[in-house]
Amino acid sequence: MSESISNHFDDFNRIVSMIREARARAYAKVNEELINLYYNVGKFVSEKVASAEWGAGVVDNLAQFINENYPEIKGFNRRGLYRMKQFYETYKDAEFVSPLVTQI
Repeated sequence: MSESISNHFDDFNRIVSMIREARARAYAKVNEELINLYYNVGKFVSEKVASAEWGAGVVDNLAQFINENYPEIKGFNRRGLYRMKQFYETYKDAEFVSPLVTQI
């Protein structure tokens, strides 16, 4: 290894550290956004079902609609939508989720 590269190892490691830290923040932000999305979709579905505007069949129709019209969107099948609904209903009063969701 050339002497000039070895003289710069600290600088190089610092840059690698910046890259890793930025990636970690990006992953955390993506996870935060996904939690917000799942919570909000679950809230929407839960409120529609609770108000009798939607029955269970409408959730199936929504899942089918997404699958047929937006096949690139994954995880919004019947099971996923009901899990989002359950997630919202389980945590709607939890203090650690509500502030996160109100930030958006």
